[in-house]
Amino acid sequence: MDQTQVSSGLQVSSRLQVSSRLPVRLDHARAWRTYLGGKMLDEFHGCAVGTDGHFPEEWIVSLVAARNPGRESVKEEGMSHVQGTDITLRSVIQSDPSSFLGTDHVKRLGTTMGVLVKLIDSAERLAVQVHPDRDKARELFGSEYGKTECWHILGGRTVNGEKPCVYMGFKEGVTRQQWMGLFDRQDIDGMLQCLHRFEVEPGDTVLIEGGVPHAIGAGCFLTEIQEPTDYTIWVERVTPSGYSVEDAMCHQGLGFERMFDCFHYEGLSRKETKKRWFLKRRKKIDCREGRVDTLVGYEDTPFFSMDCLTIPPQGEGLPLREDGLRIPKNGDCSGLYVLEGKGVIRIGEDVLTLDKGEQFFLPAAMDGFTLSGTGGETLKLIRFFGPG
Repeated sequence: MDQTQVSSGLQVSSRLQVSSRLPVRLDHARAWRTYLGGKMLDEFHGCAVGTDGHFPEEWIVSLVAARNPGRESVKEEGMSHVQGTDITLRSVIQSDPSSFLGTDHVKRLGTTMGVLVKLIDSAERLAVQVHPDRDKARELFGSEYGKTECWHILGGRTVNGEKPCVYMGFKEGVTRQQWMGLFDRQDIDGMLQCLHRFEVEPGDTVLIEGGVPHAIGAGCFLTEIQEPTDYTIWVERVTPSGYSVEDAMCHQGLGFERMFDCFHYEGLSRKETKKRWFLKRRKKIDCREGRVDTLVGYEDTPFFSMDCLTIPPQGEGLPLREDGLRIPKNGDCSGLYVLEGKGVIRIGEDVLTLDKGEQFFLPAAMDGFTLSGTGGETLKLIRFFGPG
């Protein structure tokens, strides 16, 4: 295979030049999960007829391997690779951490981005679950990261007559003893009755802090931004589609008693739950060249932030240099994902095409850039960052 050198000195098998001064175009890593889905993901990427299966998630700009007990032989599952190569993004970053992540970032966080983003398409309700907050993750798993996450709803489908919905947060009065009893009896209806249920629509953004019980309902198509771990405690021994969850997958090695330490037994009213966890988008930039809205920001959680960028079409052909939305350099690494349309990203004299479903790692050393829509289509992207 052709050998191409990364600007920092790493050898990769590729015809592509990987540079800390340019966006790194990545593949579409899919991860195995216990639940069924993925049809809308297939169709999002151009498949005429998608298929639901056990690969319902696309992991975006991922340095994290999926944690699936029983599938340890599957190496690098869920990890991003430079498009057209077998080289992981993690290896690229480790070749020159300061250039790719930023010197301050490396001092604070090491060689991790500190964040993971996914596209999720659920054909069935996910099993009721919880993720540890940072204190519990450190205590129980020896990890500096918990798994606070945030969902931004992109679309969905009606499944068995049910509109897309989410379950989240304990209702008032739920106790640990009661919750453990429901688990022991595997009273799934009883568990769901303990949680608030909300129907969701495109544009909704929902924050799920570590410790808050939750479940994504059937028919949801969403993007999830989260801390970069895969610690998930399950309280359903069998998924809605009939998949039996192994003990180790349920308790992640903690045992069936200790796993209940991961839940926050704080009950709220429905009104309080929606007010606390449903976020309102905030306008960041609004001009003729485009718009940037914050979906989740550091005022909501210190662990990550995510913006939605919308750029109107510039017509056919390559946009002029002055056309498009200018994004100044800020010295932070980030990820970029194209949700809709076509366009280009211009960094100095370099121009890269953008198409629906493509994802990029934007190195910290990269200069500011301009985004333009092409082909008469509006260009819509998400850009995300790690801890503030």
